[in-house]
Amino acid sequence: MSLSKKLGDLTEQIYEKVLLERIVKDGNIPYHVGIITDGNRRYATSMGMDSNLGHVKGKEKLEEVLEWCMEIGTKVVTVYAFSTENFKRGNEEVEFLFKLISRSLLNLMSDDRVINNKIRVKVIGSIESVPLYLQESIKKVEDFTKDFDGYHLNIAVAYGGREEIIDGIRKIAQEYKDGKINISDINASNFRKYLYYGSLPDPDLILRTSGEERISNFLLWQGAYSELYFSDVYWPDLRKLEFLRAVRSYQTRKRRFGT
Repeated sequence: MSLSKKLGDLTEQIYEKVLLERIVKDGNIPYHVGIITDGNRRYATSMGMDSNLGHVKGKEKLEEVLEWCMEIGTKVVTVYAFSTENFKRGNEEVEFLFKLISRSLLNLMSDDRVINNKIRVKVIGSIESVPLYLQESIKKVEDFTKDFDGYHLNIAVAYGGREEIIDGIRKIAQEYKDGKINISDINASNFRKYLYYGSLPDPDLILRTSGEERISNFLLWQGAYSELYFSDVYWPDLRKLEFLRAVRSYQTRKRRFGT
């Protein structure tokens, strides 16, 4: 390793430490962080590797980022793992992703970080549209962690924000048809319970990697007033310093909630 590289790494480590201390001292920690993990395939291409290996690197990066979130005190993380639009990808890649998600979920049940930190795992999305083996893995990890209350990890699989809202409208229409609710019962507060995870708090901060500046059908209802942070790096390349910058950017903003 060259001297300039060593000095660069040392400078980054010092900056990370200073920024982390400043974030913790500020105290305005985002309770819920939503993450759009974009750029796995482009990362793989840039590194000259198979695109599926890019997804594996993305999974490994998520494990790192979850540790960073717990370090600063964030209690809820929702990660966009597989969107409804991702079904349009090639069958081989979709199947690889489903198997990767399934293995990762099952591994969580023997992960000391999950057990020791009491991390409850919840999967949101059109679960009935994924293979049966993945549905079974989802049920197993959700049952295993259902009584944990230290942290919350939500994984959006076969998820689309528009689809979530439409599904909620269908549920309301059916309840109205069955005479269970009145038109006057339908409001923004009550509508939340018809979403995939009705008790999910709104994300304070949504972070997206890869340089794209859009939310791509992610938590459309819940993210109406979320603060957004867009990073130019591909998801597997995200460094702790960049994550801390996102959090610090959130802390310096004045949230107005439309007022």
